[in-house]
Amino acid sequence: MRRPRAVARAGSASSSRAPARAAGTSPGPDRPIAGTSRDPDAVPDDAGDVLLPAARTAIAKALGAATGPADADADADADDRTPPAWALEPGACFVTLTKNGRLRGCIGSPTARRPLLDDVRANAAAAATRDPRFAPMTPGELTAVVIEVSVLSAPQPLRVSSLRECYAALRPGVDGVILDVGLWHRSLLLPQVWQDVPDPAQFLAHLWLKAGLAPGIWHEGTTLQTFTVRAWIEGPEAAGER
Repeated sequence: MRRPRAVARAGSASSSRAPARAAGTSPGPDRPIAGTSRDPDAVPDDAGDVLLPAARTAIAKALGAATGPADADADADADDRTPPAWALEPGACFVTLTKNGRLRGCIGSPTARRPLLDDVRANAAAAATRDPRFAPMTPGELTAVVIEVSVLSAPQPLRVSSLRECYAALRPGVDGVILDVGLWHRSLLLPQVWQDVPDPAQFLAHLWLKAGLAPGIWHEGTTLQTFTVRAWIEGPEAAGER
């Protein structure tokens, strides 16, 4: 399989992706692995060279497609290769798919609940086939899709009791945010959204709307958590220029 060029970045999102980065959560195991969330800074700078091909191969398998001409043997070799130790430690990730600069799917895990490499594979396949906002990808789309993998830190409580306090506490461009209100309202925005929604009030408005709540209102029982990410995205030769 041709190895896609991995570009490490804090994350940038096109305007078409901003609210959509309030991504869905993976349908995998429900319980996080207590105390084992992966620190993104402990993942090596070249992690994209492992995670991005794994994501692309997982999508191809989910679609019943090859990742490219004569890639079947290379995929088999990659499956047999022993993964690096860091990829086998518990970790949480989101996998974002874009096509022609527009969101095509995004699914992830807010907390670590399985080995990072398994989480990437599962979320990549789910982003391609189970994101409820989109029809499942077709095999013909595989070469047109660009993959981004974001590895999350463990969420930390944001101890605030009003929107005004939130606006002051959030770090634009750094913090991803998880919102919970009661049992039925939950949403998540990756830090990449700040690239298109740099104002904290607008950022939280997107978060509230994604949870099915009217923005600008602090509801009883509101809890917020923040997290950071390291992200790797494929270079252009990984998709349409293969």
